[in-house]
Amino acid sequence: MTVIGAIFRPQNPPERLRSVARAADEAGLEELWLWEDCFLESGIAAAAAALAWTDRLRVGIGVLPVPLRNVALTAMEIATLHRLFPGRVSVGVGHGVQDWMAQVGERVESPLTLLREHLDVLGALLRGQEVTTRGRYVQLDAVALGWPPPTPPLVLAAASGPRTLRLAGEAADGTILHAGMPLDLVRQARQLVDEGAEASGRTERHLLISYVQIHGNDREAAVEMARERARAGADHVVLEPARDEPDPEGFVRMAAEVGSVVGKD
Repeated sequence: MTVIGAIFRPQNPPERLRSVARAADEAGLEELWLWEDCFLESGIAAAAAALAWTDRLRVGIGVLPVPLRNVALTAMEIATLHRLFPGRVSVGVGHGVQDWMAQVGERVESPLTLLREHLDVLGALLRGQEVTTRGRYVQLDAVALGWPPPTPPLVLAAASGPRTLRLAGEAADGTILHAGMPLDLVRQARQLVDEGAEASGRTERHLLISYVQIHGNDREAAVEMARERARAGADHVVLEPARDEPDPEGFVRMAAEVGSVVGKD
């Protein structure tokens, strides 16, 4: 079964999130995804608000840029969300846009190394382990969460290039693909993350979450595009509105209708 979600773009003012989240919840949309783009809106703060305003809606953050965040803080925030809203949160991390990372003085020489270290430690902390590590970028001394989630959540990573996709398969439980990735690369991504998962001994299916941009509220086009990505190997298809979409509430209602069709396939 393919899970259908929709994105609330951070180009919308934060105060618009309440009505969009409630519209999504009332319409039966399964997932509402948020971004942490510089320098617009906080992913964690927005997710907490959306979860509190709704009853059943799952909320995803895709993604938190790891150069901006100490991994212990990321783990604390994710753990808190999971304890407050069990089973309703999905959080991904990624390289971040390198120009933005340079703007804040956090650009690193090896984004791939940083992401690997962050993923390994984040997963361990969320499993309730005490971590001491002296990595190139991530350094912790006997750090353990005081309130880890009762059930360790899935750790997701954003990826697009071959090396990052293999890393995501090795070190994460799922991968988020950006909306600009064509179908043939979605198929290639499915293969690469599965190769990475197999190489690291992971036996659970690696979740592939594919964004796809939809212009306007064209339900028929959205259904076809979602089905195409599902056939290419995506487990979750997340509909991304245009940057200037004037009716985000209508968009999430349309996405819920797409989910009622595609979810039956």
